[in-house]
Amino acid sequence: MAVMTRRAALALVLPAFAQGSVQGSVQGSVQASASNPPSSWAPTRPLRLIVPFPPGGTTDTLARMTAERLAATLGQAVLVDNRPGAAGAVAADMASKTEPDGHSLFFASIGTAATNQFLYPALAHPGDALAEVGGLFALPNVATVASAAPWRSLPEFIAAARAAPGALTYGSSGAGSSLHLTGAMLAHRAGIDILHIPYRGGGQMLNELVAGRISIAFGNISTGIGLVRDGLLRPLASTGAARAAALPDVPTFAETLPGFTATVWYGLQVPRGTPGAVVERLNQASNALLAEPAVVARLAGIGVSAMGGTAAEFTRFIAAETAQWRAVIRDAGITAE
Repeated sequence: MAVMTRRAALALVLPAFAQGSVQGSVQGSVQASASNPPSSWAPTRPLRLIVPFPPGGTTDTLARMTAERLAATLGQAVLVDNRPGAAGAVAADMASKTEPDGHSLFFASIGTAATNQFLYPALAHPGDALAEVGGLFALPNVATVASAAPWRSLPEFIAAARAAPGALTYGSSGAGSSLHLTGAMLAHRAGIDILHIPYRGGGQMLNELVAGRISIAFGNISTGIGLVRDGLLRPLASTGAARAAALPDVPTFAETLPGFTATVWYGLQVPRGTPGAVVERLNQASNALLAEPAVVARLAGIGVSAMGGTAAEFTRFIAAETAQWRAVIRDAGITAE
């Protein structure tokens, strides 16, 4: 297993503070957008939302909710176009080459916008060919074990791992995923040796965990919360800066390892060259959907937080995330190719 330097561990913490500033401003940003007169631009035909993941799963669910509510605000259908492949590079490249007129949107993620360029250097990445519209959603990861596992807390798991170096395993949804990076950070910060087992998606990973074939897994809160509520999995800790509203009794990693935070996030991008008035209208629409009571309630039920804010704020957020994850990946020697 690759060993992280102290600088890499600290770098994993910083993106969450940047994210917190974005998330904390969502209400003010939404209110400001609502009080400003909307841009005069309006779509003239159905829009396409290009999603770099297959149907099903957390990302696709959030993308489809986004499409539905944007359609209601913009007065045109928003069609979800799932284009998985090459860690999101296929979809990002496609989105960057669409007409910059506001009718094609890209459902960006931490991977496509901040980490994949370092994890998959041989792939083509759009770089500056995409421009930001606004941040949408953020969610913590949760460390879970099977209900039959002997560990009832994160400190107990850490103690067991220290007592048997290399004997315990952790699962993730794939090499280079945020879940992989979360596990690597835990190994470094806690001073333990646990073996990474990558799977092809969070569903397969959780099935293996329930069956007891891996010791612990790191999954997005919305992916595993059903199994937790059904009593099949036991949550040990979440990676947010504060306890997740959906799992208020579950401690954060930071309560055991101070400063430990790592989250997953999504937002909207458009091809570079899209007129400012178009970006402004799309940003207003995205902030508006985050303020809808039905959306707020649905997000709370699956442990997802609204981001919101201006296009410029999302651009600065991505820049900070990119700089910090670059250092983490480089110093930890993590590759996914």
